[in-house]
Amino acid sequence: MFSDVQAVLFDLDGTLIDSAPDLGAAADKMRVDRGLPSLPAELYRPMAGAGARGMLQIAFGMSPQDTEFAAMREEFFVNYERCMTERTYAFEGVQALLQTLEQRGLPWGVVTNKSERFTLPLTRSMPLFAGAGAVVSGDTTPHAKPHPAPLLEAARRMGIDPQSCIYVGDDARDIEAGRAAGMRTVAAVYGYLGTQHDTTAWNADAEINSPAALLQLLPGA
Repeated sequence: MFSDVQAVLFDLDGTLIDSAPDLGAAADKMRVDRGLPSLPAELYRPMAGAGARGMLQIAFGMSPQDTEFAAMREEFFVNYERCMTERTYAFEGVQALLQTLEQRGLPWGVVTNKSERFTLPLTRSMPLFAGAGAVVSGDTTPHAKPHPAPLLEAARRMGIDPQSCIYVGDDARDIEAGRAAGMRTVAAVYGYLGTQHDTTAWNADAEINSPAALLQLLPGA
C-alpha cells in the first residue's frame, strides 16, 4: 500500500476509458474509403494508446517517417472527431473508483498524450470527468509523455507536491513519465499495453488488473 498519497493522476485511453473502438473505426474507415478490406477491431486495439501513429501503423503499415503521414494523420483526425463518442465508454469499475477517491478526499486528475482538440470535447461529453481536478493533454505543455512536464503541470494545477501523487497508466511511457516526475507509479495491465506486454520490465511500483484494485493500494483501504 502507498502511504502519504494526496492525489491520483490517470492516463486516459486504456486506463480510464476504452476508446479503442472509435479509434479503430476512424482508421478502418480510411481503409474502406480506399477500397481495402476492413480489419478486425482486435488488430487495432493493442495500439490504441498510440493514437494516430498506432492506428495508421495497423491500417496501412505507415510510420511518421512516411512522406504522406501528415496528410493521412489529419484525415484520421477528422474521422475520429466525427465518431469519438459513439463507442467510447469508461472501463467497468472506473466510475465507482473515482467516486470512492472523492469520498476519501483524494483529488484526481487526467494526464494524456491525446491533444486538446480531442481531450476536451471528449471529457466534457462524459459526466464521469466532472470531478477531475486537472485535465492535461499532450499539447498542454511543450512536451508529451514520457517527458514529465505534463504530469508536473497537473500536480501544479491541483496544488499537490508531485512526490505525493501516484500516476496510473497502461503504457511503458506512462511509468517512465511518472518516475521522471518523482511520482509513484501503477501499471494498469488491463489496458492496451502497446508493444511492450512484459509489464514487469516497466518497473512500476505496483500493477493492477482492474480499476477497482487501485483502491487496495491507497489510504483508507
